Amino acid sequence: MCGRYASARKRIELLEEFSVQRDAVTEPLNPDYNVAPTKPVYAVLERAGDSSADPTSAVADQDTATPVTAVRELRVMRWGLVPFWAKDPRIGSRMINARVETVAAKPAFRRAFVKRRCLLPADGYYEWQTRPGAAKQPVYISPRDGRPLAFAGLYELWRDPAVASDDPDAWLWTTTIITTSAPDELGVIHDRMPMIIDPDRWADWLDPVSADPVGLHALLAPAAASGLQAYPVSTQVNAVRNNGPQLIEPLPGPLIPVPAAPRSAAGAQLRHAGIPSDADDSAQALF
Repeated sequence: MCGRYASARKRIELLEEFSVQRDAVTEPLNPDYNVAPTKPVYAVLERAGDSSADPTSAVADQDTATPVTAVRELRVMRWGLVPFWAKDPRIGSRMINARVETVAAKPAFRRAFVKRRCLLPADGYYEWQTRPGAAKQPVYISPRDGRPLAFAGLYELWRDPAVASDDPDAWLWTTTIITTSAPDELGVIHDRMPMIIDPDRWADWLDPVSADPVGLHALLAPAAASGLQAYPVSTQVNAVRNNGPQLIEPLPGPLIPVPAAPRSAAGAQLRHAGIPSDADDSAQALF
C-alpha cells in the first residue's frame, strides 16, 4: 500500500515540471513531508471546459460527449476517493489506494479509471519494513536524481447535497493512488508500492478521451526499482503531527534486508499481466 509520502515542491515548480496550462489552485499548499490520508494534495489532470469556474460543466462534457479541447491543470484534492454515489464522504478515508489488479472492476474505482485519471506529484514515499524481533522500520524511497515522482491516480467529484449548488464547496474533489506489486529490489521492504507513471506516458494517462480499459492497463507497466533509492529514516514519521525535512534524513547504517518469500513463476507471470494470483497471496512476506 501507499499510506504516507512527501510532497515539498512549490506550486510554481509543479506548474513548470508538469507543463500545466491552467492553475486551478486557489490556496497553495505548504511543503509536506508527511502527507497522510484525508490531507489536501496536489493533483495534475486534464479536463474539458473551464472546470475552475464551473466543475459541473466539465463533468457534463466528459460524461456525455467527447471533449473538444482538454486542458492540463493543477488543483488541490483530498486524499481518499469518495465515489460519486457515496452517501457519506467519510468513506474516502478507506479509499486511499486502488489495486491495479482490480481497479477497472471495483465499483468505487471503475468509472474513475475510465473517465478521471490524474497524476499525484511526490518527492518520495514511505514504507514500513518488518524486522525480526524489532519494531517496523520506516524507509524513505525516492528518485536518485531528485526529479519528482508521478503516482498514477484517479479522482472523483462528490456533490454535497447539504450545500447550495452555487457554493464553491458544493463539490468535493478527492483522489486515490493506484498501487502495484513491488519488484524484488523493493519487495524486501514492502510487497506493494505506488504505481509510477514515466514522463513519456503522462499525456496518454491523462488523456480524457482515452477510455479503453485494455489500452489504459497497458500504460500501467510493471514497476521497476531502477533510478530509486531507499534508506531508513526516523520513526518520527509514524506520527502525522510530525513534519519537516528532518523526516527524510537518512539514519546511519545500512538498510536491514528482510528476505522475501519465494514466488512461483506462474504467480509472477500472472502478476505482471495484471491478474491477481492465489499463489502470490500466500507468499506475501511483509505486512
